[in-house]
Amino acid sequence: MGEPEVQEEKVLDDGIEKGVARLTDEKIEKVVNRVLKGEAGARLKAYVETCVHCGLCSEACHYYLSHDNDPKYAPVGKVKQTIWEMVKRRGKVDAGFIKKAARIAHTECNLCKRCAMYCPFGIDIAYMMLLVRRIIHLLGVTPLYLQDTAHSHSVTFNQMWVKPDEWPDTLQWQEEEAQAEIPTLRIPLEKEGADIMYSVIGPEPKFQAQLIYQAAVIMDVAGVNWTMPASAGWDNSDMAMYSGDNEIMGRLKRAHFETAARLKVKKIVMGECGHAFRSVYDMGNRWLGWRMPPIPIVHAIEFYHDLLKAGKIRIKKKFAPTVTLHDPCNVVRGGGLAEMSRYVAHAICEKVVEMHPNREYNYCCAAGGGVINAGPPYKMTRMDGNRVKAEQLFNAKARGAKVLIAPCHNCHSGLEDINHHYGIGLDIKFFGDIIYEVMEKPA
Repeated sequence: MGEPEVQEEKVLDDGIEKGVARLTDEKIEKVVNRVLKGEAGARLKAYVETCVHCGLCSEACHYYLSHDNDPKYAPVGKVKQTIWEMVKRRGKVDAGFIKKAARIAHTECNLCKRCAMYCPFGIDIAYMMLLVRRIIHLLGVTPLYLQDTAHSHSVTFNQMWVKPDEWPDTLQWQEEEAQAEIPTLRIPLEKEGADIMYSVIGPEPKFQAQLIYQAAVIMDVAGVNWTMPASAGWDNSDMAMYSGDNEIMGRLKRAHFETAARLKVKKIVMGECGHAFRSVYDMGNRWLGWRMPPIPIVHAIEFYHDLLKAGKIRIKKKFAPTVTLHDPCNVVRGGGLAEMSRYVAHAICEKVVEMHPNREYNYCCAAGGGVINAGPPYKMTRMDGNRVKAEQLFNAKARGAKVLIAPCHNCHSGLEDINHHYGIGLDIKFFGDIIYEVMEKPA
């Protein structure tokens, strides 16, 4: 008897199914070679010719570990099932192959880059999987939910179809709410020459507006000279980066940086989001030809660290429940903010219990890399694919943790799913939630 069909292959995704139905062998070959020859170049060639298929990357991958060391979930296994075959066959692959490649690249790899740390040659497998997604995008086979998000970016310049009038209305609403607590508080819009432009991601005005409220209180109490834009360019998120639509990614980042330049701010401070940080700091800017962002980018972790260290925010009473700290891939492994994150945690909390492993070795949340944006059809793929993260959380809870701090939106959402699915029972918070709760505020 053969092995039972894996659950992911039973998922019917209109974005993939209808896209595959339109493919021809000629179109596939043309698109694959366009990317391999016109966009990948020497970097891919170096990786392909350097990899010795040693498998040392396997132990780094949460999908591999969570599927009892099944080699097809190993990073090198995913490469060999996708981009490696495209290179070897010079693009002569069929629609069935592309369908399988779309599922692997979009739902079985979070692009977390943990595997690159274990590779003896430093091969960036996330880059190769992004090339697969790029090919998938150009062939029109992106998962429906993720493509819908990219469409929202294209039409509205934000992730959640927030309309132009809804954005300033939300800011005014949160300003009025906050004035009940601090009557003089303002959320300054379109203030030219401010020190900081504060940017957020689409879900905040859509259904997490309290995070804007909390940020406004922190800014006000700290005496920060800040502003927020009133028009497009306020959303720093970028799911087009993960769908392979580099053109939309470039439009989004240009709009973001041009908005900050128009307002003549000194730097951009962004909320607690990891993928947005990757987009403005490491990918979108480089697609536009900038080695580093044209205006300095500061993640919320670094911003909180600097405010606390300078004494601009004082803690009235530290947060009492024991916390454990998740390290988001894009701001810790990708941004080097591990120690700043711990400085903030210890400054505002009475007791911090470390996960093991931690810092840049921490396991991914299984929601990043656009995987959670592939939508509800793949939720169980994420849950089954990150049993090791659940075990990590159970271990932290066994050592007294009551609260899990996740300073990233995708991590927050992905860990909530794991928390409920495995019945772990942790309360999940952002840094901003706790800072707002424990900081000194005007009487």
